[in-house]
Parts: sequence; C-alpha cells; structure tokens
Amino acid sequence: MFAVIQAAGWPIWPLLIASVIALALIVERALSLRRARVLPTGVLENAIALARRGAGRQDAAEALARGSMLGRVLATGVRYVAHNPQGPREGAKEALEETGRAVAHELERFLPALGTIASVAPLMGLFGTVIGMIEIFGAQDATGTDPAQLAHGISVALYNTGFGLMIAIPAMIFYRYYRTRVDAFLVELETQAVHFLDATLPRH
Repeated sequence: MFAVIQAAGWPIWPLLIASVIALALIVERALSLRRARVLPTGVLENAIALARRGAGRQDAAEALARGSMLGRVLATGVRYVAHNPQGPREGAKEALEETGRAVAHELERFLPALGTIASVAPLMGLFGTVIGMIEIFGAQDATGTDPAQLAHGISVALYNTGFGLMIAIPAMIFYRYYRTRVDAFLVELETQAVHFLDATLPRH
C-alpha cells in the first residue's frame, strides 16, 4: 500500500483524506439512519395513550422524546395536548411541523458533505492526472527522455485518476441511498404525526 501511495505522488494525500472522511460519514449515517432509531414500532400507539392520559404526561413525554426521532416529534404533540386538551388543532399541527423540521435537519446531517466528496473526488483525481502529465512532459528535454521520471509521471496520472473514481463511486451510491431513505422516513414521520392528530384532536 505504501508503495502505491509513493508511486501516486503527493496529489494522492488529499484523496486519502477524502476517503477517510467519506468512510466515517457512511458508517455514521448507517448507524444514525437505522429504522429502530428513527421509526420504531409502537411509538405512535404509546404517544396516543400518553396524550389521552391525565397525570404524568410531561415526564412520559420527555422519555418518549429521547427514544427515537418519531418519539421526539410526537412528544411535542403530547405536550401540546397536555396544555391544550381541547385544541386548537392548528396549534398542535404547527408545533409538530416545527419539531419535524428540526428532525429532518438532523436526519439529513452530513449528507451534503458526502455528496460533495462524491462530486469533488473525480476532480481531485483529475488534478493528480494533470500533475502526472506535467511530470511526463518534464521528462523530455533536448538530450532525450528520462525513463524514471516518465514512469513516475504515468504512475501519478493513473493512480490518482483511479483512486478518485474509487472514492466517488461508492460515495455517490451511499449518498443516493441515504437521501432516498431520509425522504421515505420523512414521509412516514408526517403520516404518523397526522394519525396522532386525528386520534387526539380530531377535526370538528
């Protein structure tokens, strides 16, 4: 591995840093976007039961909010119903939407960074290719061609191009996958929030 890095020259170092960051972001999002952490089963039913219950709703709502992203959204509704048992429904809807926006922001965290790496990595590889081409042309002078410098220039150009694509392809795949997963979670969060409103503050 060290021999490859040495052959690729100094332009490979920014790509190596980008690859480490991309891997860290992929692992972090994989852990954070687990369904059990975002939309575990039974949370909606628990929130509805808490909203209909009299005493102890505030403490139970705090525990609900700590359990999952869905719990965090619905806990806002539980608190609202605790203070406004007769509505209005629009006030509860606005409170849920505000918390939902905060949750959406948290679900989308680091995705722009991963998408940026996926877009920039090929350009970083192209930069290494240009550096390699400069070395190739520099290997030629009036006395002939320096084979060692020529070979090194070719190595720099090819290794950086290949490594840039090696980073960009999986980064883009995971970015698209997580983006789709977040969008699906947001739709389901909205749906369950509406179910919560219908069960606790029905339309009159």
